[in-house]
Amino acid sequence: MPADTALESLLRRDRVIVAASLAALTVIAWTYTLWLAAAMSGDGMSMSGPGMGADMRMDPAMEMDGMEMEAGAAPSLGTVLGISPRPWSPVEAGVTLTMWIVMMVGMMLPSATPMVLLYARVGRQSRKEGKPFAATGFFAGGYLLAWVGFALAATLGQWLMEGTLLSPALASASRIFSGVVLIVAGLYQWTPLKDACLSQCQTPIVFLQRHGGFRRDPAGAVGLGLRHGLYCIGCCWALMTLLFVGGIMNVLWIAAIAIFVLAEKVFFPGRLLSRIAGTLLIAAGLWQSISAAI
Repeated sequence: MPADTALESLLRRDRVIVAASLAALTVIAWTYTLWLAAAMSGDGMSMSGPGMGADMRMDPAMEMDGMEMEAGAAPSLGTVLGISPRPWSPVEAGVTLTMWIVMMVGMMLPSATPMVLLYARVGRQSRKEGKPFAATGFFAGGYLLAWVGFALAATLGQWLMEGTLLSPALASASRIFSGVVLIVAGLYQWTPLKDACLSQCQTPIVFLQRHGGFRRDPAGAVGLGLRHGLYCIGCCWALMTLLFVGGIMNVLWIAAIAIFVLAEKVFFPGRLLSRIAGTLLIAAGLWQSISAAI
């Protein structure tokens, strides 16, 4: 079979490729997370963050609070809210950011595979016509750039919540916090903004029609990929906050969210799956809140 025909046949099997990509990237995410967890455990480090022991992490904040109380100073806003973040070293911040980036790539790239394959397929036809697009990597890079930005925001959120709202295992340390996150994530599944962003992710052709089609210049291809990534963030950001409930490094929780995102975008068009998930999340959040109040 000629190489062009074989490639064309492969690109038609986007569902198979999506499934294979999910399996491969899930293995990578599991391997990385398990390796990091094992490395922390072997070095006697706390799971509350890479690179520091539990005693070293909490003492500075506690000492600062004690100094403020002894001096009779008014409590800071962070103390009132129960948030007193400890300064991170550059290495610690870099490792945590890398962890989030790897997780986002592993969780989100499979659901973006149909769009990337569509770009490659149309780009191949354009090259035959003498009007080549920018390389597919520019579009995919723009998409991943959006999720790198989200990973940066998630890293900041982890830093703010460590030792207060997050346990040493990087999971929720408060039923009230868990309940609020679950309820917010569930309610978001019912919002028009969720529907608008999900529709852009579920129908690549519609996304292209609304945004002027694929670009021939690299900057335009990166920008289009970035825009597609932002729609995906708009669709999935609330689901990603669930990592703070079940555990940022809980590989089963990571896999479950990734599988749901893929199913929601690729295998179950429409809003039914989102509505069901939203209802279940709201119910779970109410149960957590009521349990905390009893």
